[in-house]
Amino acid sequence: MTKKSTPTKETIACSFCGRTEEAVEKLISGPSVYICDKCVRLCSGILEKKKTPTNYEIKILKPKEIKQRLDEYIIGQESAKRTISVAVYNHYKRIRSLGKGSEVEFSKSNVLIFGPTGSGKTLMAKTLANILDVPFTIADATTLTEAGYVGEDVENIILRLLQAADYDVAKAELGIVYIDEIDKINRTTANVSITRDVSGEGVQQALLKIVEGTIANVPPKGGRKHPNQEYIKVNTENILFIVGGAFVNLDKIIAKRLGKSTIGFSSTEKEAFDPTQKSLLLSKVEPEDFIQFGMIPEFIGRFNSIANSNELMVSDLVSILTEPKNAIVKQYAAMFEMEGVKLQFTEEALAAIAAKAMEAGTGARALRMILENTMRDLMFEVPSDDTISEVLIDKETVTEKRPPLIKRSSEKIA
Repeated sequence: MTKKSTPTKETIACSFCGRTEEAVEKLISGPSVYICDKCVRLCSGILEKKKTPTNYEIKILKPKEIKQRLDEYIIGQESAKRTISVAVYNHYKRIRSLGKGSEVEFSKSNVLIFGPTGSGKTLMAKTLANILDVPFTIADATTLTEAGYVGEDVENIILRLLQAADYDVAKAELGIVYIDEIDKINRTTANVSITRDVSGEGVQQALLKIVEGTIANVPPKGGRKHPNQEYIKVNTENILFIVGGAFVNLDKIIAKRLGKSTIGFSSTEKEAFDPTQKSLLLSKVEPEDFIQFGMIPEFIGRFNSIANSNELMVSDLVSILTEPKNAIVKQYAAMFEMEGVKLQFTEEALAAIAAKAMEAGTGARALRMILENTMRDLMFEVPSDDTISEVLIDKETVTEKRPPLIKRSSEKIA
């Protein structure tokens, strides 16, 4: 039987960093492991380290100033922009009043934006974050599930905000979270079922606490929580939550509540509506309509500001093409200018692009795709042809795919 060997001075080394006994001041031994004084100090520093609080100041703009900045990027949606401007101003005023000994306590006010796809809901939230210079993240409600089921935990939303703030907790706690497709987590049925609605009502329940304000335990690397895991604690009380969704057929629920379907003399007690006036119907929305749609009362109760993002008309789409700071036509004109070429669109061409986008049914999102298809061949040819000086896109170029009108430089041709 061989005798168990004991480590010699030559073989003794720190089990963590590998430094030998000669390279350190002290080497502490344990059951078959060793740790040096340098590693002990390093571990102690990690455990005792406290993040210095950030003195992070928010730029509080008045509602009119916020709306003016939104106007630079978002066409139309006057009512929605006013609603969201007031809500954001009140939210950050509330934060600034905290800790100042005010006798009045201001409740948190989150925002719900509803309207058809491509009407500017996400853009509004993104632009707000840029205006206020606060961390911002977008989450998709359809990927969320109740804790314990396949999918994402709701705390991962806060992790994304934390990542946007470079893991500065104090900065993240003043950020904005936009949750898209919120209407997709409606209850599948109004009746109580023995089966779990893990991606519907269950997610609404899971979102309640973080939306209202709580200390969220966020896993630093995301994913599912598990026992003995280290968490980053984030207070969501001052995070502004904006949720958006299309809420398809919500207008029918409103119409039913208002008695729009009643006809004849008995309809005098109810206000009559033209079936085509969807925007007018949606402007009459009440929290009970969202509850009828499938949202739970507790969840809707967390959103005091409700904004309607109306469906865009052809005239709105034409304005979106040309007016905002980041207008798509301006972007293409700037790209062509870099090649020494002047790019122009006729009014008829712009109207044709807008009409095509309306047919696509995806709002402003379709504009870039249509322009990409229209401009693809030009973008391929222009950089290699230095004789081109001007390009004019007319209606036929858009509708019939005819070549655009091209003016060439006579000096270069000669």
